[in-house]
Amino acid sequence: MDAQPGAGPGAPLTVALRHPPDALVVRPEGELDHDSVGPLREALEGAVADPPGRLVVDCGGLDFCDSTGLNLLLRAHAAAVHVGLPLLLAAPGAVVARMLAITGADEVLEVHPTVEDALAAGPGAAAGSVDGSSVDGSVTGPLDDSIGAP
Repeated sequence: MDAQPGAGPGAPLTVALRHPPDALVVRPEGELDHDSVGPLREALEGAVADPPGRLVVDCGGLDFCDSTGLNLLLRAHAAAVHVGLPLLLAAPGAVVARMLAITGADEVLEVHPTVEDALAAGPGAAAGSVDGSSVDGSVTGPLDDSIGAP
């Protein structure tokens, strides 16, 4: 894994990448918000541009996620579907899990309790859109610079 120091509350967002066989695990740590979304957006754009077998976003290191972060995850999901890439969330803490539940995003995004569960999930188990359409039903293409941009 490309290791970076752990983040705590109020810390800038860091993103670590791990490359298990046929997958990419992206682990953001810290607070995911309007001011910090850039590193995660870049990692997700890279994965969509050169798709691994599956893409797992390990949410276990997130202390906070605002609407900008949620928008990034939903748009990344739509772009991943467009290129046939399963995007799965793993290990959301209580704050992130609550945000996903309140917004209904947990009905669109495939969420697993652990990274290992996400990596072991079979094809076709994904929640939400599997037809190349976004949450609002519009057909989407690859991520662009406007995804989560300030």
